[in-house]
Amino acid sequence: MARRILVTSALPNANGPIHLGHMLEHIQTDIWVRFQRMRGNQAIYVCADDAHGTATMIRAEAEGLTPEALIDEMRVAHLEDFRGFGISYDNYYSTHSEENRFFAEQIYQRLDKRGLIFKESVEQLFDPEKELFLADRFVVGNCPRCSAPDQYGDNCEKCGATYNATELVNPRSVYSGAQPVLKSSEHYFFDLPQYTDFLKKWTRTDAVQPEVSNKLAEWLEEGLRAWDISRDAPYFGFLIPGTTDKYFYVWMDAPIGYMASFKNYCSHNNEVVFEDFWAPDSTAEVHHFIGKDIVNFHALFWPAQLHAADYRTPTRIHTHGFITVDGTKMSKSRGTFIMAADYLKQLDPQYLRYYYAAKLNGTVDDIDINLEDFVQRVNSDLVGKVVNIASRTAGFIHKQFDGKLAADIHNMDLWETFTKKSAAIADLYEADDFGKAVREITALADLANQYIAGHEPWNMVKNPDQRELLHLVCTQAINLFRVLAIYLKPILPQMAEKTEAFLNVEPLTWAEAQAPLLGQPINKFKAMLQRMQSKDVDRLVEQSREEAPAQSSPAQDQESDGKFITIDDFAKVELRVAKIVKAELVEGADKLLQLTLDVGDHERRVFSGIREAYDPADLVGRLTVLVANLAPRKMRFGVSEGMVLAAGPGGSNIFLLSPDSGAEPGMLVS
Repeated sequence: MARRILVTSALPNANGPIHLGHMLEHIQTDIWVRFQRMRGNQAIYVCADDAHGTATMIRAEAEGLTPEALIDEMRVAHLEDFRGFGISYDNYYSTHSEENRFFAEQIYQRLDKRGLIFKESVEQLFDPEKELFLADRFVVGNCPRCSAPDQYGDNCEKCGATYNATELVNPRSVYSGAQPVLKSSEHYFFDLPQYTDFLKKWTRTDAVQPEVSNKLAEWLEEGLRAWDISRDAPYFGFLIPGTTDKYFYVWMDAPIGYMASFKNYCSHNNEVVFEDFWAPDSTAEVHHFIGKDIVNFHALFWPAQLHAADYRTPTRIHTHGFITVDGTKMSKSRGTFIMAADYLKQLDPQYLRYYYAAKLNGTVDDIDINLEDFVQRVNSDLVGKVVNIASRTAGFIHKQFDGKLAADIHNMDLWETFTKKSAAIADLYEADDFGKAVREITALADLANQYIAGHEPWNMVKNPDQRELLHLVCTQAINLFRVLAIYLKPILPQMAEKTEAFLNVEPLTWAEAQAPLLGQPINKFKAMLQRMQSKDVDRLVEQSREEAPAQSSPAQDQESDGKFITIDDFAKVELRVAKIVKAELVEGADKLLQLTLDVGDHERRVFSGIREAYDPADLVGRLTVLVANLAPRKMRFGVSEGMVLAAGPGGSNIFLLSPDSGAEPGMLVS
């Protein structure tokens, strides 16, 4: 019996464009959805823009728009990017909708009726310059548990701790850079601790991955806190019923957006009934795909809220890790913080779909995009192995046999090797282990290419006595390619469409991998994928680096007098411990010393204006702090490859900064 499945991706924020980090999750979800559809299951894929919150209000203000105009504009841009990558939503909506308002109010009222809502006066961080209360994600500071810097006001990305924004050490507003002040306000709370026992049981089911379950267990053992579900005006969102200046916190109504988008879909598709999927006793499935940074909202708050409001809980929460590029975080300064729209101007979206699939393994491990490997793997696997099977043999079918396939399979053992992999590859798709599925598929492609090379059809065509064998060999090769195209269709839907046109068949389903295509005409083969060029990737990176200052994030959407930098600006600075191995006077310069620095794996030359304060001989062997990613600067005396940090008014009153004892050259300063 076919499964009925509702699938969602986490909601992109309506404050900025889609980048390749966002695209990982939506590609992952889309692959899983397409696989389910190929299996004959009903898989309905919905999503929406996360429209509410202070950030939307501030961004709209900065651009001279109403929040409604901003979110409408961004939704159009988001959909264009997602469609460019072949994301097959059944409905893409917005949390700023009447459906979302209805369900937010309904769930709140059901919780309130059960005595799960209470009010309490709280001290909240307030931006004195912008004159607004700060949402947790718009306060940054040092984690109160592990002291990691630049952490948001709700949880630490380094140690995983959750806390109140008021617990941050040295907090700063991301809007103005000002130090927030405490201000009292009455807030509304959901009594989450009442659902501790329920969550302890639910989080030990198959609804979450084992590593996620273990992390949630840590939070549950520490003790859950009541969840603050309200925010004060000014705020862009829905008013809490019965109030005039209290709004639902964005994380209260954002997951409800899944329900709202599905309800909107149902209103246009009468054969699908909302309650069939969301009733407590529903036999349908609900699957959420999310990043590990929001697992607490989806695997604690959301299921408790649903259970308390008499709705079903998610069947499964598929959690993935973060994206890195060449081993480091996506960076605007390095050109690796790449926008989806920029990618689409330079490269085929199928390349990224395939590479992401090859990296995804069903765990929360971070996924690294190695740009050199990206090019090599696409060219080797897709062009050199898979497509090569059809391109090497299709011409013989047309030139020698009027474009008609033979009536039999030549090597049944090889054919069965391909078809018997169907169940194992399907299990890997089901478990989100796309990377292993890709390895299984490319291993089969290797066998197909070995088969072709072993028979050498380009030589067989010269021998009239081998004409029948040539027909059988090329027919088998085309059928092996067809099986691979079926197995890859969830990942490469565009290539699958070209394969279907080439083979002159209806859209391929998973079950069709079991039966060969025989005795029928096929169309002439046309190129399905071009080889990927490194120069195109380099151009994309360079373009992204050049355009980086124009890109914005919620943290940068602020009005300032120019005296502040944002946390994003500061995060670009790479500080490393350096050892001074040589210090020399600079001829013709009164204030400069030329320092040769050991930075762990190499040496740097830096010119520093500390001559009046230090005897060069006293500096040799001393550790200091280097701005390691400062662009080289050409000076009259040579090129300076960085900057050492010092403090003081100048002249002889300059003090070179040094790390504590135990530091070593090359060590990152955080």
